[in-house]
Amino acid sequence: MNSLILLAIDSSNGVSAVELSYWQLAVAASLILVNGLISLWFQLGLERRLFIAAIRTVVQLLLIGAVLKWIFEHAQWYVIVALMTVMTLIAGLAAVERVRRRYHGVWLDSLISMWASSWLIAAVALFVVVRPPNWYLPQYAIPLLGMILGNTLNGISLGLDRFGEELAGKRTEVETLLALGATRWEAARRPIQTAVRTGMVPIINSMMIVGLVSLPGMMTGQLLAGADPLQAVMYQIVIMFLIAAGTSLGTVSVVLLGYRRLFSHDHRFLPERLSGKR
Repeated sequence: MNSLILLAIDSSNGVSAVELSYWQLAVAASLILVNGLISLWFQLGLERRLFIAAIRTVVQLLLIGAVLKWIFEHAQWYVIVALMTVMTLIAGLAAVERVRRRYHGVWLDSLISMWASSWLIAAVALFVVVRPPNWYLPQYAIPLLGMILGNTLNGISLGLDRFGEELAGKRTEVETLLALGATRWEAARRPIQTAVRTGMVPIINSMMIVGLVSLPGMMTGQLLAGADPLQAVMYQIVIMFLIAAGTSLGTVSVVLLGYRRLFSHDHRFLPERLSGKR
């Protein structure tokens, strides 16, 4: 019988394989009905979106499971790099989808920032911190980059969105500063600070409560697999710092790239380049 495998710790501190059948998976999936009932009770109108989200969750995870199985069986460096490239492209494009005010070139800025920050931090993790036998081992390279990308995506998206809103809402203030002789940096400094701060807040909040309120997914997975708790904690500490660095670098770089596009070299604000969703 086809099954999903979950490693668990038995009463004798050994590790045994606990098989999850598709029937058990279906029982767990049925819990989404709780969300549907809440939507119906409060007339939220989210039933269709919940259904689509549930179907996408199952399909996407099953597909990535099949892809990862094939990749683990064909662990060549070019296969790993190809998958990492696709992951980065999707993350860079997804970050802009959440931004309300966009400008010409925002997609490129997002991709550049996502690529540079996430791959740099992933390289540090693989070549300096973790140092697996081969850097392209899929059980290291793919999860590490994936966790960094997911959080960097949020930082870039929040930073871009806040930067656009700040410039649009404070256009008069920015243009007044420029008219009084301020440089483009002096005029844009506060919107830049606000945008970068907004992008970094979520990861800082996560770091403040990790281990007290929540047990992160990677640590939980290792514990379920029977890993030594101290080793699981050490890995999670590494991951949190990698994520924090990737998020901050990505947010700063995308905001600065946006700043260069929205302010000319002769210190003029170019609000006509800033518009709603395209």
